Amino acid sequence: MLSLNNLRLVCISQTLQHSPKLLAIRQCLSKASSCATLCNNSITFSSKGTRRHTGFRLLNESTVKHVSSLQRTFCTASVKLHCWNCGQSLEQTPAFFCLSCNFVQPPDEVASYFQIMDCDQTFALDTQRLQKTYLKLQRSLHPDNFSQKTAKEQEYSEYQSALVNKAYRTLLKPLSRGLYMLELNGMGIEEGTDAGADPLFLMELMEINQALEEAQSKEESDKIGASMKEKLKDLTEQIDASLHKGELQAAKALLAQMKYFANIEEKVKEKLSELM
Repeated sequence: MLSLNNLRLVCISQTLQHSPKLLAIRQCLSKASSCATLCNNSITFSSKGTRRHTGFRLLNESTVKHVSSLQRTFCTASVKLHCWNCGQSLEQTPAFFCLSCNFVQPPDEVASYFQIMDCDQTFALDTQRLQKTYLKLQRSLHPDNFSQKTAKEQEYSEYQSALVNKAYRTLLKPLSRGLYMLELNGMGIEEGTDAGADPLFLMELMEINQALEEAQSKEESDKIGASMKEKLKDLTEQIDASLHKGELQAAKALLAQMKYFANIEEKVKEKLSELM
């Protein structure tokens, strides 16, 4: 049975997953932050310039438009945040705890999943380092650590922990990582659309699915599974090369293929469980 804290984390994860407004603000302000070193300007948003929404501090629409305007005209400024408890400036980005009073902070909606997990924004990231960072963050942010703290600290720890979970799951696997990188660039793959797919590729998928459906032994299923692993490995290398070159449309097409093969790989696992 799920504990109350774990149930809260599941609900919060769903909120994070289906919050396009948060993503839009994150993308807008992420671009703002990247140019700060060039213009050497900064904007500090006070608590009066923010509003609360599901436990997050979100910039109001006029502020977001103002930042976008700055980006279009001369340069974009970085956003300085302050500790909600002691008021000290938060130097780290993202800031999980205040270095002055050690109070847990609300999630930074500006930070990307790569920044949250302290790794380079690259498709070929170090998954072992990613896992170490995840375990370290969860040890300090897990809601169980804040059961005797104030309601606000409990709330922020729940959101921070859920956000770290979401970031980790997204970046861990090549497919979700690649799709997220497309999303950061305003691109995505529409669900259930095969109209633009290569007919030969679709025929190959049909043949693989049929072979899997007709497989009567573990050996036959394992053979199909091994073939999928090779295809996914090859696609991973191609996607990495395309993203490294900035060829987003090519990466998008390759990720669409990866989705199909990853789906077949899951079907192979289901088939093997049936044959056991």
